[in-house]
Amino acid sequence: MKAPEGKKFYGSVTVSERGQVVIPSAARKDFGIKTGDKLLVFGDLERGLGIATFSIMQRTMEGTMDLFHEIGSKMKHKEDKESKADNKTKDVK
Repeated sequence: MKAPEGKKFYGSVTVSERGQVVIPSAARKDFGIKTGDKLLVFGDLERGLGIATFSIMQRTMEGTMDLFHEIGSKMKHKEDKESKADNKTKDVK
């Protein structure tokens, strides 16, 4: 069975006595992880752990912030239109 596009299984790792794991070389190569790089570790007690590079999270967050700004702008525009409509209704009375 072929993995979905962009999805890979790199193998398993063993946790050392000090809590360390080795990231498989293919994963390091694919994600451009080099010696000394900092990685972000996230956890969801039901779904497990996630590891991401700073640059991936930065791109994700920038995209998320852009989306929030766009949504906020549309919401404000809608509220302004509704406020103007309410004011017109009050003027008619």
